[in-house]
Order: sequence, then structure tokens, then C-alpha cells
Amino acid sequence: MHYRITGPSRLEGRFRPSGNKNGALPILAGCILAEDSVTLENVPEIRDVLTMIELLRNLGAEIERTAPNTFRVDPAGIESGAIDPELSRRIRASILLAGPLLARFGEVVLPPPGGDVIGRRRLDTHFLALGQLGADVEAGDSYELRARELQGADIFLDEPSVTGTENAILAAVRARGTTIIRNAASEPHVQDLCNFLVSLGARITGIGTQVLSITGVSSLSGGRWRIGTDHIEVGSMIGLAAITESELTIESVEAQHYDPLRVGFEKLGVRCRLRNDELHVPADQELEIQPDLGDQIPTLGDGPWPAFPADLMSIALVVATRCRGTILIHEKMFESRMYFADKVISMGARIVLCDPHRAVVVGPSQLRGSTVESPDIRAGMALLIAALAAHGESSIYNIGQIDRGYERIDQRLRALGAMIERVEPDC
Repeated sequence: MHYRITGPSRLEGRFRPSGNKNGALPILAGCILAEDSVTLENVPEIRDVLTMIELLRNLGAEIERTAPNTFRVDPAGIESGAIDPELSRRIRASILLAGPLLARFGEVVLPPPGGDVIGRRRLDTHFLALGQLGADVEAGDSYELRARELQGADIFLDEPSVTGTENAILAAVRARGTTIIRNAASEPHVQDLCNFLVSLGARITGIGTQVLSITGVSSLSGGRWRIGTDHIEVGSMIGLAAITESELTIESVEAQHYDPLRVGFEKLGVRCRLRNDELHVPADQELEIQPDLGDQIPTLGDGPWPAFPADLMSIALVVATRCRGTILIHEKMFESRMYFADKVISMGARIVLCDPHRAVVVGPSQLRGSTVESPDIRAGMALLIAALAAHGESSIYNIGQIDRGYERIDQRLRALGAMIERVEPDC
């Protein structure tokens, strides 16, 4: 299966982003801690989320799809912390089951998680944090975690890992006493997880900061929660509108999470207007790299929130190919994410890959259609954006990677005027 795209496309209309994939995954895992059923709204029905749902069902949870993008999760039937190895290998987020299963059962057998191949993605932060809460960790073919009782602790994370922070939160809400998590990640999806748990009765303060205080409770209730908007999908559509000279209105934008995106895209000359919860991207922008003081070549780099998100670096690189000027794209967090640049070069971009983390982009380049393969979720979306701006026909293979992070993206883009079709393989 692949996408066939004819460009250049000029899109127009209104786009509603999906729920945040990286918010839905830990929140689904957090349902394990509830004493009653939880109804989740605005759940993106994408491959990674559906795999997490399958993992929970395999553990014994009863999960019912009650409406589009709405699921009721009843965790009462979960009786152990043994995670299915085959399902675990499909997604990186299977690691998020460690904290809540440990808190509920006192032991977890966690097979190695899967996920995108974008460089080394260490698990040490997870196990160091859980160890400080009282867990014994044995690493072999699987990770075995045991704790007679979790105890609150003062934890300083060795890095502000998003999933490491989330695992520590999920374990600490049921630990005895108070836990302080310092150097915590504060991304929008981490905030969403904390607010969800608070809605069920957890006691968490410092939400949105790098220091969280969690006072353990004996139980969490059931409830209802709406997953927040995916700010990465918002950023993806900003990049798509800019590079295709399209006029788009993006709905349901959470204003408090927009500034890091704005600052990054403004370096590329992209201007947007935010009014209430709608973001307007005007057409025909003069995309020009904004130099640093002294007319120096600028750098666009990523980092932990509230820096420009790592998951938008691939899209930023593609947008930069159509901007007048030179910019250094510096991906600090994953050493293999920039390797997809050779695929953009094959489409006519002028890019010098300096090392695994840095690429110099000189624009504007006229992109041309090509046949490429998606190496991961974000690079796949970046290649799709490049193809919509390119002259001629492009084919993108391994689109299952894109499906893992973007719900029905081909249908939603066609509704805006994109010439994109999903081609099934010949039988």
C-alpha cells in the first residue's frame, strides 16, 4: 500500500486536528489505576492507539467504542502485570504500562517495547525513577519489576524524558506518601495526563512546570475525559499550508501551547494569526529565513518543552527547502531522525547533512515528484508535505508509519483539495 500524490496542490478550507496521540497513550495506560470505568473522548483512531487498546484488552480490560473517537475502558478484569510480547514490540508506548501495573499489582513483566527507529531511545530514566519509588528491576530478555509497596520519593530525573516522567507519575499517584519529580517533562500531553488523573482523584501540583508534587491516594475513581488537541498535528498543518501556499484555518488550537510552534515557524518566515481557538495561515506568504543579528545564519533547534518540539523537526526541514535563505536545522534529541534528508534531496532540495544531528538547508528549491519510503511517523508526514508541494507525481511507501500518527490523513487532505490517493497493492 502506498500514497500516490500529484503536486503541486493548493489547499483551502478548515482543518480540525485529531486528539493528541502522545496524550491518548499514557491516559489509556492510566485507566488501569481506576476503580471504575473511564470514558475517553477525542481519542485518535490510529494504529499506535489501537495497539494500546489491544494491549489493555489482552491484559483483561473491557473496552467498548461507544461513538467515533470515544471509548469506554473498564479495567476491572485486569488481573496481572504480564504484557503480551508480540503487541509490546509494535509500539514504544507499551513501556507506559510499567508504572500503572506496578502500582496496581506490585509486579510487571515488560517485554522490550518497539517504536520508531530514530536513534537510541534509552529506558534508563523509567527504571531509575521506578526504582526510587521502591521497585526492584531485573533486566534480561524482558524487564521484571517488583515492589512490595511503592513509597513516595524525591526524584531527580537524569533527563526530562516524556514517557519517563509519565511512568513516574502513573506509579506515584498510588504510592504511599509524597513524591517530588524534578527535571520533569512538561509537554502538553504530560499536562493532559496529570489533569486527567486529577479528574479521577489524584493529587498533583506543579502541572506544566519542571517540578511535580504528587501525594499518593489509595484509589482513583472512574470518570470522563476529553483528550487534548494534538499540537504536533497543528504544527504539521502550519508547515503544509506554508509550503503549498495554501490558506487554511486550523480549529481547536489550544492557545497556551502555540508559542513554541510560532517562534520556530517564524524563523522560516511563516506567519499565522491566532484568534481564540482558531489559527489562520494565510496563502502566498513570502517564505524567507529570518537571519540572526548581524545577518548571521540562524539555527532552528528542538528541545524539551517549551522548546520547539522534536516531532516537528522533520517538517521544519522540508518547509525550509522552500524558503529563501540558509538555515541550520539542529535536531538534538534523536541521532537518526535527520537521515531522511537524503529522500528530500532526491526531490531536488539543497541540503547538506553535516552529521546525524545537523543539516544545512539552502533555499528556495523547486521540489519534484519522486518515489520515496517513509522511515518513521514524522519523516513520513514531512515527505507527504514535500510531495504536495512538488511538481509531478510522487509515491510514498511504508505509509503504515504515517497511519501510526495521523488519522485518515489522506481523506482529510482530499477534503481540502489535495490530490492524494491510497493505492492498495495488487492481489
